[in-house]
This record gives sequence, C-alpha cells and structure tokens, in this order.
Amino acid sequence: MQAIKKIDIKLAAGIVMALLSVIVVFHLLVLSGVIPYNIVWGGRLESAAQMYVLETVSLAVILAVILVVAIKGGYIKPFLPPKVVTILLWLLTALFALNTVGNLFAESTVETMLFTPITLISAVLLFRMAIER
Repeated sequence: MQAIKKIDIKLAAGIVMALLSVIVVFHLLVLSGVIPYNIVWGGRLESAAQMYVLETVSLAVILAVILVVAIKGGYIKPFLPPKVVTILLWLLTALFALNTVGNLFAESTVETMLFTPITLISAVLLFRMAIER
C-alpha cells in the first residue's frame, strides 16, 4: 500500500488518460473496420451491428472515465463534487479490476495479451487516485 501511495496523483492521472486515449484510437479503428471486430469483446461479437452498439457505448464510457480522471488529476476544473469523483473512482477501480479478470479469459489472444496489462495498470492507478483525499 505504501508503494502505491508514493505514486503522484497527477502522474497516475496522466498515465491513465494516455492509456485510455490509446484505447479510444483502438476502438475508433475497430469501428472503422481497420481492426476486425472479432478480436474485441472477448471474441464473442456475433455481428457488425452488435459491434457498432457496443463500441459506441464503450467509447462514451471511456470518454467519461477520462473526464473523471482529469478532474482528480487537476487537469480540468472540477464540475462534479469531490465526493462524487471519489465514488466514481472506486467504482472504476472495481470495473477495471473485473475487466482484467475478464481479459484473462478472453477468446482472443490479442485481447488477453494486450489489454490485460493495460486494465491491470489502470486499475492500480485508479485505486491510487481513489485513496487520495
């Protein structure tokens, strides 16, 4: 726990925003067809229509996460109460931790090898931000 507390909040937020920005580009490439959709969502998508819906929702959620992280990191002026930001960070920590486990069991090797470390690092850094007063 002490090692995690040594991570600077602004640095943690910057890393998470950078990682999520790369993920945004990745999802845009999936939406545009440059990257085949059968390697996302655990390899379980059954149609392009399903992919469009899930990828659009995913992008909206990621952009919302970037906003929350930017607030906590001091990159943008807060427009949410600090308590709400902290609660959201705790929920995001849990979500990213569960996503890490889900990535370990994905049918797509690319998803397992690429996104497991990203979601794990993000979960740790989100936890760091959530414990900050």
